[in-house]
Amino acid sequence: MSTKRGIDLPGAPTYGPYTPGVAANGVLWLSGQIAPDAGGLAAQVTAALDKVDALLHSAGCSKHDVTFVQVLLADIQDFAAMNDAYAAWLEGVNVKPARAAFQAAALPAGAAVEIVVQAALP
Repeated sequence: MSTKRGIDLPGAPTYGPYTPGVAANGVLWLSGQIAPDAGGLAAQVTAALDKVDALLHSAGCSKHDVTFVQVLLADIQDFAAMNDAYAAWLEGVNVKPARAAFQAAALPAGAAVEIVVQAALP
């Protein structure tokens, strides 16, 4: 029997009919996190990852529990800048998560980056 629970960030905006995170059967799935008002690409990556951190914390996890990350970029030319900010976020994590990164035709709210995360619940 599945025990499914929603993970929310009170006061954080959502851009559609979805739950920011769902925990079920030992796995945490986070919806794509964006921060279109944060500024340039590096600032958006950092702000989106701050939201990821907050959702992980709400679920009783940390970035050390992350198993997979999917990064969507509005422009693949931003890959290096995204990768630098992402690497800084992962500093101190011994087993880095698997990752996919690719360009999307467009992202919600004009965001430059969207970050989707899966983690193992402790």
